Amino acid sequence: MNDCVFCKIAQGLAPANVVYSEERVIAFLDVQPVNPGHTLVIPKTHAKDLSELKPEVGGQMFKAAMVVAGYLRRSGLKCEGVNFFLADGEAAFQEVFHVHLHVIPRFGGDGFGLEFGPNYGKRPDRIELNTIAAQIRRAITL
Repeated sequence: MNDCVFCKIAQGLAPANVVYSEERVIAFLDVQPVNPGHTLVIPKTHAKDLSELKPEVGGQMFKAAMVVAGYLRRSGLKCEGVNFFLADGEAAFQEVFHVHLHVIPRFGGDGFGLEFGPNYGKRPDRIELNTIAAQIRRAITL
């Protein structure tokens, strides 16, 4: 993808503050961080979304994110916890269409949070859960 900024970073053609790199993935600081140390982990080859990402590369991304999380905790940056966040698709707030996993250092009072919809906390009954689970299992066999 010639116009993908993350591809350019992975190829060394655009500037980035790289904190971790291995054969198939690279991690660099987010230029719009939630908190200092906010890092993005991406595959070095273009994948627009999770449907295009090879499972083994996804596993390497998660492993790299775990390594970065450990680095953040030992770095001296304010980091009392870590959130991982991956937006897959526009409806999920994906803005750059190259798969990326956010590794966000967290601390009390940092102001970051998640907003839940009006149905959050309303527990579906077991019959509804069984129906949903069956629907997902059917999709697996397609």
